[in-house]
Amino acid sequence: MKVVVVGGGPAGMMAAITASENGNEVYLLEKNNKLGKKLLITGKGRCNITSSLDMKEFISNVPGNGKFLYSVFDNYTNIDIINFLKKHGVNVKEERGNRIFPISDKSIDVLKAFEDELKNKHVKIKFNSKVTNIEIEEDKVKFVQYIDENGENKKIKTDKVILATGGKTYSMTGSTGDGYEIAQKLGHTITEIKPSLVPLTSSGTSLNVCKELQGLSLKNVGIKIIDTSKNKVIYEDFGEMLFTHFGVSGPIILSASAHLLRYKNINTLLKEQNIKLVIDLKPALSIEKLDLRIQRDFLEEKNKEYKNSLNNLLPQKLIKPVIRISEINADKKVNEITREERIKIVSLLKKFTITISGFRPIEEGIVTSGGISTKEINPKTMESKLIKGLFFAGEIIDVDAYTGGFNLQIAYSTGYTAGRNEY
Repeated sequence: MKVVVVGGGPAGMMAAITASENGNEVYLLEKNNKLGKKLLITGKGRCNITSSLDMKEFISNVPGNGKFLYSVFDNYTNIDIINFLKKHGVNVKEERGNRIFPISDKSIDVLKAFEDELKNKHVKIKFNSKVTNIEIEEDKVKFVQYIDENGENKKIKTDKVILATGGKTYSMTGSTGDGYEIAQKLGHTITEIKPSLVPLTSSGTSLNVCKELQGLSLKNVGIKIIDTSKNKVIYEDFGEMLFTHFGVSGPIILSASAHLLRYKNINTLLKEQNIKLVIDLKPALSIEKLDLRIQRDFLEEKNKEYKNSLNNLLPQKLIKPVIRISEINADKKVNEITREERIKIVSLLKKFTITISGFRPIEEGIVTSGGISTKEINPKTMESKLIKGLFFAGEIIDVDAYTGGFNLQIAYSTGYTAGRNEY
């Protein structure tokens, strides 16, 4: 059987490898001049390969149609990808939050493992080849049309096509939504495309605070995203975040965005300034214990001015805004600060609040929310329910997960399943 895989990211490479293992003649068409451009920048260039969590727990980390992935996660697990990499000399380590990375901290090592396996399996790779259309005869794939590196129109006769062109995030890596257009022409539904795992923006006074704190990374903080119109906690997390010139980013903020974009009437709530990010700067301390800690600090520095008394409690960059927001005279001696003022400081540190105004553009998202409707894909095979011989893998499908290696595991698992001969 002749198989054409469109897209050379992790899903496409895994699909091509799997298809070739089953004795097929496999072509991999990639519009860039090299494979895995997006893979190379994942995990800040270190590649968060997968998660060490039990595969049963992966579904709860996929807010975007997670239940669709039960079968593919059974077919190809985190253990499978780790063993695949080890076979190619890439050993792994586990870090905070169950994240799995290569010991070398180099994503290029992960990519090389895929490239070596593609070579071993004699997959025919065509670079600088942009697929423009898939021809159908009697509701079955027949030809793949593409423009080759010389700008000439070509086509390959095929028995099976696997579309793995990615989403619309990180467009500079080649993820420009080409696959959506191809699938749509074939009658597939494309659900609304939005950025997921994307930084959040702020406005007004909160934006000024974020700009003031730009570049400050907070580790081991707790956050809550609250809908103040209902006094409802939308999302809660613990970990690392970052202040930027436009608002907030970092792992826990990115995961919060995946949850937030699915919240009912979110655009209206953002417009009406009803979405608040509440940061617990000292989650390890209860209100009572934090109050005692501040009392102790103030006692040791009783002759100091308030503005110089928080050095042991907060990062330097945070001190000025905390003092200003507390509305306590910065020049006041700490032994003159009242109990009410001290409680105000405690409350501020436990509930440092930023108003969220929206999401950064889709180009800045790590993954795409939306894509080929899962209702039109067989979850056991990844085959189109509309066209025989057409399969999908990776981010082009309407599935997306939190940070932590889950999205890459989706790519491997859907790619592996799409590459199998079982259809």
